[in-house]
Order: sequence, then structure tokens, then C-alpha cells
Amino acid sequence: MKRVSCIDIGTNTALLLIADLEPESGTIIPVLHRQAIVRLGEGVDERKVIGSAAISRLLACMREYRHLSDESRAASIIAGGTSALRDAANREEVIDAVFRETGISVAGISGAEEAELTFFGAVAGLNDLPEPFAVIDIGGGSTEICMGTLAGISASVSMDIGSVRLSERFFSSLPPSREAFEAARIAIDQVVAAHIIPFFPARESVFGVAGTLTTIAQVSQGLKHFEASKVQNYRLRYHEVSTLLETLKKSRLEEIVAMGIPEGRADVITMGTLILHQFMRLLGVKAIRVSIQGLRFGLAVKELHQLRQA
Repeated sequence: MKRVSCIDIGTNTALLLIADLEPESGTIIPVLHRQAIVRLGEGVDERKVIGSAAISRLLACMREYRHLSDESRAASIIAGGTSALRDAANREEVIDAVFRETGISVAGISGAEEAELTFFGAVAGLNDLPEPFAVIDIGGGSTEICMGTLAGISASVSMDIGSVRLSERFFSSLPPSREAFEAARIAIDQVVAAHIIPFFPARESVFGVAGTLTTIAQVSQGLKHFEASKVQNYRLRYHEVSTLLETLKKSRLEEIVAMGIPEGRADVITMGTLILHQFMRLLGVKAIRVSIQGLRFGLAVKELHQLRQA
């Protein structure tokens, strides 16, 4: 058995999973979860540079994650950075700063690799999976969709539409103006429609991961705080997403926070919900099964596979 620490550094959040990997049984046993909103992608869509404030937030988070990993006696730390790191001209500066401060090596992950890791991470440990199935990951900087089976991926796409990226581009205030909301919807539809056709075979079996999906599942159940046991495997229906979107598009930031949505996500959840709504509408998805797992579980799955091959 090997204990590993897996870190997913996204555009909005940094997620930590410490887990025990059992090569003989092929199982992943979670030991510790942590989440921090670092907003690494703040301003990256416009300036293509990660700012000093965002770097400071990331470093503080990585110091904490290093401490938790050491305290848990993790044998190794595996860290990957996604959309914000991909897009930033100063990505190497950020990676070097994290290593100097914490000794953690951060690998830049391509959109295709992110989609694959998330695909297998989302369903890790689940049984009786339908085939084919699809996984959608709405992040802060990009959205990935994958389709396939446990044997492999048959279709995959990474699109530069994310809740932070498009909120900065279209929503200068909350609630957004009618014109801004419509412009965002059109932009999302153009991107999604150009990539959606290959995924139609799996539209009856879609899983969703990441903060946008888990937050929508939380709010749709009337929960003021995140409860993993109630969010995991929740069947999120299209009409629930549509109803929530109608509320969010008319809500001020303080009203969104009052719903139980954390402040670090409240300013981008309207856009995230719009992206999900348009994906479901264009693909004809009636419901999505929400998974609290994702890329960090995918990193653990990959490491487990390597252990079993050794």
C-alpha cells in the first residue's frame, strides 16, 4: 500500500486528496480532502499573466498542502496545473516559485490530459457503469467533455469556456444585464455546438464533476452547506438547472452568497450554471449524475495503475 497526496491546481480552486493506494485490490482509499479558492486565473484571460496576488494565494495554499501531506506521511506528492497555468506566459515562474517555497513539483497538464484524468477520476470506485458514458468538467478556465468506457476514451474535447474566464469577459456586474447575459449565451452556444455531436451516444449517461456541478447540486437540494454524502451521485435534472439559472440571472452577489454559495465561487456560479445549462440543452441531457471526484482522483488512478504495472 502506498499513501499519496494528489493536488489539482485549477483556475479557481486548488484541491487536495490524500489517499492510500492498494495495488492488489486496485482500490483508492481517501484519507483526507481539502479545498481552497485561490483564483489563480484572475485576469489571465485578458492579460495572459498570473498576477502577484494570485501567486501569493497559491503559495499559501501549497504550504498548507505540503504540511498536511507531511503530517499524513504521504510517500509522494503529485501536483498538476490546468487551464490558468496553460494560458499564462509566466507559468514557469509560478512553477519555480511553488518548488522553491514547498518542494512540490507542479506539472502543467494539457487540455487532453486533463479531460482523460478527470474522466477516469470521476467514476473511480463506481460499479455497474453504463457504456458509453460521458464526463463533463466545468472549470474556471476551460470545460472538458469526455466519452468512452473504462477500457478507454473514444471522444474528448477541451474548450476555452470556463466560469472565471467568461465571467471576466462578459459579466461586469451581478446580476448581469440582459445584453451581457445574451452575449455570453451566444458565445457558449457557438463553442459547444461546434464540438457536441460526437457525444450524442452518451447523452443518457453523463457524469459531472468540479465546483460548478457540486455547488449546483448542493443548492438544488436546499442545502446551505456542502454535504459530500448528499452531493455524491446526486441526479441533477435539467429543470433544476434551468430553475436555478433563472434565479441566478436576477440575483445580486449578496443574494447568491445567502443561498449558501461560498464567496469565492458566488461571483462565477451564474456563468458556470449558464455553461452547464447550454451543454445540457444542446446535447439533450435530461439529468447528470454529480461526482465529487475529479482530476485529483484521476492522478491517483494513474499512480495506482503504475504501481500495479511495477
